[in-house]
Amino acid sequence: MKIGFIGLGNMGGPMAANLVKAGHDVTAFDLVAEPPVGATKADTSAEAATGAKVVITMLPDGAILRAVATEIVPVLDQGTVFADCSTVDVDSAKAVAKMAEDAGCLAVDAPVSGGISGATNGTLTFMVGGSDAGFDTVSPLLDVMGQKTVHCGASGAGQSAKICNNMILGATMAVTCEAFALADKLGLNRQKMFDVVSTSSGYSWSMNAYCPAPGVGPQSPSDNDYQPGFASELMLKDLRLAQAAAMSADADTPMGALAAQIYETFVETENGLGADFSALLPRFEKRGHDPKVKV
Repeated sequence: MKIGFIGLGNMGGPMAANLVKAGHDVTAFDLVAEPPVGATKADTSAEAATGAKVVITMLPDGAILRAVATEIVPVLDQGTVFADCSTVDVDSAKAVAKMAEDAGCLAVDAPVSGGISGATNGTLTFMVGGSDAGFDTVSPLLDVMGQKTVHCGASGAGQSAKICNNMILGATMAVTCEAFALADKLGLNRQKMFDVVSTSSGYSWSMNAYCPAPGVGPQSPSDNDYQPGFASELMLKDLRLAQAAAMSADADTPMGALAAQIYETFVETENGLGADFSALLPRFEKRGHDPKVKV
C-alpha cells in the first residue's frame, strides 16, 4: 500500500519503520528527523501525502495537527484515508475529520498506547474513531504497528478513549507511588508490599506491569533511574486534555483534576521534566503529610 507518514519522532519513526519492514511503500516527512531506512524522504507534508492511499500523522498537539491538515487535505485523492495517531484534544480530532470528509476523503483518529517500546516492537494498542469504511481500510496497517485495535465509535471516539484511559493511568500511578512512600514510613518492606498488592484488590497496571519501586516487580523505568518510558510531561499533556474534555462535557472528574495538579507541580516546578511518569515515587519519599490537601 502507498502510505504517507508525517511525524517521525520517538513514536512515529519506529511506527513508520515497521510499515516499511512489512513491505509497504512509505513516503515520510518530518521537520527534523530522517525517514527510516527504506522509506522515501519528502520535502513537505503535502509531498508525503500526494498519491497515498492512507496518510498517517503522529504529531505533538492539536494545533499542529490542524495546520498539517490544511496542507495535506487539498492534495489528497478522493477516498484516501487520513489516519491521525497523535494524542490531541477531541475537538481538533473532529475538526480535522470534518475537513477530510468535506474533501471526499475518509478520516480516523487512532491514538496509541504502549510507549516507545510498543512503537518499536509493533505491540501498540490503537483506539480508533471514525467510519467503518475508514477503519476497514486502515486496520491492516494498524495490525502491523500494533497488537490490538479497538474501533471505539465515530470521529473523536478514539481520542476520548485515550484520554479516559490515561486519566486512570495518571491517577493510579500517583496513588501507587504514594502507597510505596507510605509503606516505607510504616516500615513495610517494598517487596512484601508488592507481593500483597499485586495479588489483591489494589492490583493495577501501574503496580503489576510498571512498578515504580526499583528492583520490585517486572523490569520498568524505575530500574533505569526513571528514564522514560513515558515522560511525565506527556502524562501531564494527557491529563490536561482530559480536564479540557471534562470541562467541555460538564463532567465531574476530581481525581483526574488532582492528578493533573500533581503532575503539573512535578513537571513545572520540581525535577519531573524528562523523567518517567513513575518518578513520582522518589518525590513522595521526600515529602511529609499535608493536612491542608482537599479534593
